[in-house]
Amino acid sequence: MMKETKEATVDLKSVKSPKKTEDYAKYFQAPSLKDAKKRGKEEILVHYDFNIPEDMQNIGKGKRYHVRTYGCQMNEHDSETISGILQAMGYTSSDSVEDADVILFNTCAIRENAEDKVFGELGHMKRLKNNNPNLILGVCGCMSQEEKVVKKILKSYQQVDLIFGTHNIHRLPELLRDAMFSKEMVIEVWSKEGDIVENMPKLREGNTKGWVNIMYGCDKFCTYCIVPYTRGKERSRRPEDVIAEVRDLARQGFKEIMLLGQNVNAYGKDFDDIEYGFGDLMDEIRKIDIPRVRFTTSHPRDFDDHLIEVLAKGGNLVEQIHLPVQSGSTEVLKRMARKYTREHYLELVRKIKDAIPNVSLSTDIIVGFPGETDEQFEDTISMVEEVKYDFAYTFIYSPREGTPAAVMEDNVPMEVKKARLYRLNEVLARIGLEQNKKLQNQVVEVLVEGESRTNSEVLAGRTRTNKLVHFTGDKSLIGQYVHIKITDAKTWTLHGELVSKVEV
Repeated sequence: MMKETKEATVDLKSVKSPKKTEDYAKYFQAPSLKDAKKRGKEEILVHYDFNIPEDMQNIGKGKRYHVRTYGCQMNEHDSETISGILQAMGYTSSDSVEDADVILFNTCAIRENAEDKVFGELGHMKRLKNNNPNLILGVCGCMSQEEKVVKKILKSYQQVDLIFGTHNIHRLPELLRDAMFSKEMVIEVWSKEGDIVENMPKLREGNTKGWVNIMYGCDKFCTYCIVPYTRGKERSRRPEDVIAEVRDLARQGFKEIMLLGQNVNAYGKDFDDIEYGFGDLMDEIRKIDIPRVRFTTSHPRDFDDHLIEVLAKGGNLVEQIHLPVQSGSTEVLKRMARKYTREHYLELVRKIKDAIPNVSLSTDIIVGFPGETDEQFEDTISMVEEVKYDFAYTFIYSPREGTPAAVMEDNVPMEVKKARLYRLNEVLARIGLEQNKKLQNQVVEVLVEGESRTNSEVLAGRTRTNKLVHFTGDKSLIGQYVHIKITDAKTWTLHGELVSKVEV
């Protein structure tokens, strides 16, 4: 296991009462742009010797756990690791909190409403804790890395037994042991980003789609974003470890993998012994026998020509790229510290479309950023019209305490923000329908993921360009590739008829 240091761990057992929240402040550091930008001096080590302590290997025998996940694919993948560790300790999974012996909330901090949902659910857990005093209730993930969140839990949610952060998931067995035998709340949040721990067990559902972390953290420090503080500095996994994991998933018969990172385009930039970037990694992975390979999330500033050249080779590298723009205004982008201009982004889009003519682009857009004028919002609308995104994730700006944007004058009224979001979504819906209609009467390859959420008699799957397709077919097709003729194109979905099964 990773060597522990006093600087790396937080030991709050000496604090006798959770009411004394001021005593905890010295153990936590509020997000600081100045301090965070100093990071990078510590050596990041890779550990391959993960193990579960002998006295914890069967502690969960006959017991059940429930992990509730909020947020991005990275959190989903972290939950797979958490579940894998718990199962290795003897626990079995439960779909319900009612019969669980351990409940863990793996949280997201990217927007305020995500945090509010967690606090609401924690309040509901008080009844379960009262009915079962032996229940272990824990909070982990990005929210745990925020000082204000920990203080709020200490003050108002004393039914919580355990808090741990994003950098010390491998410590879960020891932390559970402490929570079981301690009369006080167990808290371990590491301010140091943490080393890379390989060979942790993962519980993946089925063998259709799999997530593979290629790196952790982000060094971009966009002024609105809390992620560089909660996930830490950029740390890349060694290429041989990533490739070995992808090959293992191929041997298990996985049909699609998603490579994950807060900024995958920065992969390898922290290596000091080899020249090896994201394009090099993708060039190797495309030779592995997995039908589809995706990645998220990319940052336009780091999207280089070599990566475009590799993606243009096609094969199992799909023609779909998520390329967050956030705003179409250079002035707003500057205040966001995105470090690219409108012109740079549009030039990047041109290069991608020239190299991959059938590419599907998606994006993230924030409206109502502090100081956004009507003219700057119109720049975003014109950007959407020019790029013609197939779909987008759109948000009203949400201030995150500790980020530079949180202290900017937020002079855009909420009714204006809502009106801008509504108009933006109208434009995106019109363009999305136009893009989907291009597939009318076309035959497309679809990976069948399961039943439709709204109709169990209908199957749902996705194209290489990540478009959702509904069709009628036998449930034995779930997890398989099929050819579908598109008969009806709607704004965000396609409907079609089964043509044939694809042999891969």
